[in-house]
Amino acid sequence: MWITENESASFWASVCNELRNRGVEDILITCRDNLSGFSQAIKDVFTKTEQQLCIIHQIRNSTRYVSYKDFKAIYQALSEDDALYHLEEFKDNWNKKYPQISKSLEDNWAALSAYFKYPAEVRRLIYTTNAVDSFHRMLRKYTKTKTVFPSDDSLRKSIYLSIQEITKKWCMPVQNCKRITVGCIYFKTAMQVSGRVSLQGSRCSTSPDLIFGKVSSRYFI
Repeated sequence: MWITENESASFWASVCNELRNRGVEDILITCRDNLSGFSQAIKDVFTKTEQQLCIIHQIRNSTRYVSYKDFKAIYQALSEDDALYHLEEFKDNWNKKYPQISKSLEDNWAALSAYFKYPAEVRRLIYTTNAVDSFHRMLRKYTKTKTVFPSDDSLRKSIYLSIQEITKKWCMPVQNCKRITVGCIYFKTAMQVSGRVSLQGSRCSTSPDLIFGKVSSRYFI
């Protein structure tokens, strides 16, 4: 748990370095938004990590000008080639009026398109940061009644107790768990233990083990 007044590049660098110092050797996949310095901090500390930029954050502001349905054909495409085809269609329809939207998509395409190599079940887990955003909303529900905390420690304790309540509801199994593990084939070398792929934990659930799980000395988020 980290507390800061500003989410600066130096802050994200300190978070990544602390994770490394605490024993995290590598991260397989990160799903992130486009906060300043976040991508570079991950790249500097965990050089092999694959980064997926949150699709929802990318298109959220653009939906004030272009219908949400116009983006669905791109991010719900069956393959990256199919997505690029629909991106060209999008440009034909909207570039004259809103050229900056497609330019932003193209500028960030490398990070936006990382999830296309995985099965659909894995894509649903990594294409957006909605899961952690929902978790943050639940935290605010518990802390909003107290607007001032006398110290950072009192804030930490309040958040910790809130997490204990929130996680009581984390008991629903993840659908198609076996298919999700198939997506791990891309990290077979890093995850191989005694000749077979091994995941920490005996089952898939919406618990932190799935969100942040140790896999043969590497980690995925």
